[in-house]
Amino acid sequence: MAIYIKTDEPQELLDELKGLINKGKIDTWSYDSDGDFTHSAKQWANQAWFRPKVEEKQIVFGILGNKETTMTKQLYGLYHGRFIEMMLTHFDKKMKSIWPTVMKSTYDIFS
Repeated sequence: MAIYIKTDEPQELLDELKGLINKGKIDTWSYDSDGDFTHSAKQWANQAWFRPKVEEKQIVFGILGNKETTMTKQLYGLYHGRFIEMMLTHFDKKMKSIWPTVMKSTYDIFS
C-alpha cells in the first residue's frame, strides 16, 4: 500500500511539498520532525503517516500505522486517495506518474 511517484527530481519535489505545507498552501497535510506526513483533518490526524523514501527518479511513500489504531481498508484507502489527490492538484507538472500498490509492501509498517 505504498505510493510511488516517478519524477526527475525526487528530493526537490519532496522539499517543495514541505514548503507548501509550511506556507499554508497545503492545509490538509502536515509533517512531523521525522519527516512523516499525516492527514491534518481532525477526524484523520495521526491515525497513519506516510514516510517518504527518496530513490533515484522516484519517491516512495510507505504507510505507517498508529499502534493504537487498526489499519482498516477505509483508513488506508482514505489516506492514499487524499494524498494522491493533493499531489495531483499541486504537483501534476512535476510528476511523470503516481500510483499506489494494492497490498502491503516492504515500505509499509503496520499490523
